[in-house]
Amino acid sequence: MDKVSNTAVLAAIDARLPDWRRLAQPLAACFRGPDAVAAAAFVAAAARAAADAGHPVHGIRLGGDGRVDVTLCSVDEEGGRWITARDLELAATLSALARRLDLTAAPGEVAQLEMALDTADHAAAGPFWAALLGGADGRPVRDSVFDTHDRVPAVWFQQTDAHPLPRQRWHMDLWLAPEAARERIAAALAAGGTLVDDSEAPAFVVLADPEGNKACVCTALGRDRP
Repeated sequence: MDKVSNTAVLAAIDARLPDWRRLAQPLAACFRGPDAVAAAAFVAAAARAAADAGHPVHGIRLGGDGRVDVTLCSVDEEGGRWITARDLELAATLSALARRLDLTAAPGEVAQLEMALDTADHAAAGPFWAALLGGADGRPVRDSVFDTHDRVPAVWFQQTDAHPLPRQRWHMDLWLAPEAARERIAAALAAGGTLVDDSEAPAFVVLADPEGNKACVCTALGRDRP
């Protein structure tokens, strides 16, 4: 599988894919049409274009307000999700198709929610969460669990030392387009949150609600990974 590094993905977005943003695993776009009929026409045309290219769209969701959310990634034999050169090529094709059908890109509106669990032994915890969230198709993929059909958020296991309970072990990772992150952080702070740690910004910023429950706002910037 011709995995593309995060640096190369971000360079492609800057150079030729302005409609798209990198999230946790996939390349993501949001397109808006004048109504649901126009959006549905784009969904059908996108499916045909992907079939013609021999590389299926990973996820496509139609909203009743004329919104279409698209995610592109390739799945390896173990179930891992990666961006490949073929995903970048299909992204360019779908953007051109959206323009021909008078849909407008809204890249700042893309988002992905992951659930993160602190664990000292993800090999032990993984099968339970895979079975619970994925049913018969569920299986751990290295340090993550994905629902094959993306009905529920992915879970990834953050390696920690063993520790006594209770302690917050779950937190949400909200992946946003980089241009949307600052505004979302500001809104959360204005709503009573506190800034816990921004030393790794723009990769992630840790926030807490008024009771101290933590969440991270994440972007693809400042990361060295596939």
